[in-house]
Amino acid sequence: MNRLKELSPSQREAVTHIKGPMLVLAGPGSGKTRVITERVDYLINSGVKPEHILVVTFTRAAAHEMKWRFLNGTASEKKKTGLHKVHFGTFHSIFFTILKVHYGYTTDNILKENEKFALLKEFISGVQDFEIRDENEFVKDVSSQISFVKSSKIDIDDFYSLGCPEKLFKQIYNKYSKWIRDHKKIDFDDMLIFTYELFDARKDLLKKWQSYFRYILVDEFQDVNMLQYNILKQLTGKEKNVFIVGDDDQSIYGFRGARPDIMQLFLEEFPDAKKVLLGTNYRCTPNIVDASAKVIGFNENRMKKTLSSNLEEKIKGLSDEEAYEKINPYIEIQEFENLKEESDKILYDIMSYREAGLNYGDISILFRTNALARTVVSKLSSHNIPFFMKDNVPNIYEHWIVKDILSYIKIALGSSDRNHYLRVYNRPNRYINRNVFSSPEVDINEIYDFYEEKEWMLERLDKFVKDMKYLSSLKPYAGVNFIRRGIGYDGYIKDYAEKINIKPDDMMGLMDELLALAKEFDSYKEWFDFIDEYTLQLEEQKAARNKSMRENKEEAVIIQTMHSSKGLEYRCVIIPDANEGIIPHNKAVLEEDIEEERRLFYVSMTRAKQYLHIYFTKTRFNKDAVISRFAEELMS
Repeated sequence: MNRLKELSPSQREAVTHIKGPMLVLAGPGSGKTRVITERVDYLINSGVKPEHILVVTFTRAAAHEMKWRFLNGTASEKKKTGLHKVHFGTFHSIFFTILKVHYGYTTDNILKENEKFALLKEFISGVQDFEIRDENEFVKDVSSQISFVKSSKIDIDDFYSLGCPEKLFKQIYNKYSKWIRDHKKIDFDDMLIFTYELFDARKDLLKKWQSYFRYILVDEFQDVNMLQYNILKQLTGKEKNVFIVGDDDQSIYGFRGARPDIMQLFLEEFPDAKKVLLGTNYRCTPNIVDASAKVIGFNENRMKKTLSSNLEEKIKGLSDEEAYEKINPYIEIQEFENLKEESDKILYDIMSYREAGLNYGDISILFRTNALARTVVSKLSSHNIPFFMKDNVPNIYEHWIVKDILSYIKIALGSSDRNHYLRVYNRPNRYINRNVFSSPEVDINEIYDFYEEKEWMLERLDKFVKDMKYLSSLKPYAGVNFIRRGIGYDGYIKDYAEKINIKPDDMMGLMDELLALAKEFDSYKEWFDFIDEYTLQLEEQKAARNKSMRENKEEAVIIQTMHSSKGLEYRCVIIPDANEGIIPHNKAVLEEDIEEERRLFYVSMTRAKQYLHIYFTKTRFNKDAVISRFAEELMS
């Protein structure tokens, strides 16, 4: 076992652990994947049969990579047979295998995500008394919340829905539950629920699986929810050979039911468990390790840990110049007046690193949400900097709110297109009957005729016509402002947000962004021409860029969300928009939400191997902005 000598003392302790439970607290860049594969190898060398070993990961890609690294890294050095019998899989794949054995399920019984989406869409489309502005986004939110309710085993009557009226959410939830029962389908949450219920009811079957999966290893344990944890407890037999690896400081999926305190619960419920800290970071320079540790230290609900960089050892014996080159003690935290200045600096950074010898693919820009990337994407596109988007940047002009505002302007400019009127005729509510728009082309005189005996409606129509005439005389910036405040579209948005149980902040922020964009144009025609050109370019760039960058990602700057960056590493990481309301997100109200946002910031910082830039602005779309509390903590 010469490879054991290559491991650190803590890694070696984890790998050579055989009997009983163990928690491996693995900090960023600490070599946890190697620990798992080496331990599987060590177990087999110690006499454990491969088929009795279960390795659980969270994604199929992670399971495949783990298995590949085991077979081609450790196992390939030995002439053994049956190594492929080690079980590598996700929670869902492992538990579905169990359900296939006992219930005879096949893949035909699985309700796939696209089928679930279509089904929910069908249920929602039948609702007549509720206005849904963005159906796809609404269905996505409802689907996610249904999954959260099921996986957390919450009583539907005790769940408060965000983004959907409570009564409507319960109706959809009950319809969905009945449909999948009636059609003998199971979704991904059912795979966990049914497995738990099977083991709870049939102790004899549970015992068989316990004797089969005698050694259980779980990767990314901080991402488990309570149901997954409870099934793992069930599978853990008298020997309790459960080996969990994770980092509570990297738990960032609370919206899926993940809870960082489950790691602490594990230690409480397995009091004889051994605990090992993988505290050496083999990825980041000492300054990045220290800075990120300072930020995450402000969280209260966490396991205390001391982390260090192995580069501290590597620089011993080097000259000052060589040491500086190796660890680069410089982390840049900088404020800018506005988003334009911030994006200018990001462009400068990329070009400077490129001149210094870095590949474009060595650089990643991390945003809290993909919509925030619009300014930077536009800047890189205009300077022909190649970039790869892991998450597509939404076209702001395709958002339903922006379409509403543009429809107002087009009506003011003389359009009689029925679709434009249907978008805005009751936003805000004018109590106009939809039936008046029966023809593809709208004649305002026909609407007057329809309401000729209702004087109060004629007054409303007079105001609408007057507003449209005034709107047509304005420049784009003043026009958007008039629609929002003069016509009352802001009030409509606030009412809509209240109906679906959300804060209107995000929608107001989007209109502020549109207002700032409109300021750049002197006429509606100039603006509309730009929108057409911008939309076409965005589609062409997306198709061409994604095709070429998939083939050669090292030659493109990686732009992605903070969540998407988990598990990845880059020589240089740039974190723009470190402002309150963005990171932490304005939806984070409770202290536990703030702590998860801080963990997300910590994960983002620790993606950087050498160079880290954190930027924030004084204003956003002509409104004052405040530095993120996390950036302040870093600077304190």
